[in-house]
Amino acid sequence: MATPPAPDVTQLLLAWRQGDPDALDRLLPRVYAALRRLAHARMRAEASGCQTLQTTALVHEAYVRLVDGTQVAWQNRVHFYAVCARLMRRILVDRARARRSRKRGGDVRQVPYGEWLGAVPAQEEALLALDEALGRLSASDPRKGQVVELRYFGGLTVEETAEALSLSPETVLRDWKVARLWLRHELTARGA
Repeated sequence: MATPPAPDVTQLLLAWRQGDPDALDRLLPRVYAALRRLAHARMRAEASGCQTLQTTALVHEAYVRLVDGTQVAWQNRVHFYAVCARLMRRILVDRARARRSRKRGGDVRQVPYGEWLGAVPAQEEALLALDEALGRLSASDPRKGQVVELRYFGGLTVEETAEALSLSPETVLRDWKVARLWLRHELTARGA
């Protein structure tokens, strides 16, 4: 007797959304490798020596936020990965902000001036500057902000981004090019 085919990611997401407690347990093994690839791509973008989080820890922290978060109206597999990419971005930005706040005196330990120099790596400052610029872009053009988030932070292809946003691949490519130019201009103008 043949075994029935395993449900795909979208079916498991929908079952999870409808309250099936076993759906999440069946979903995680199917998406874990892709989540690790997403996290690894984000961690690879961090400068060597600046990483305060391992790939596995980033995946696990995103998973905990997913499970503890509000019920998301999952649409499909691409939507799930887009939400995970956004969570990973938030985790990395939150960690960079926490390190910066410690640098500014949030961690009241006295440090000699020579040791203090470079306490917050330039890569973290660049991530924070990018996050702020992306926030400004999203405020003026939310769709372009979403395209950048999915492509840069989520590692999605043009086709996957188009599917996630219900756009044509040509529109995604156009938005991606314009957004990258806008961000480059913003970051250069602000000295980041």
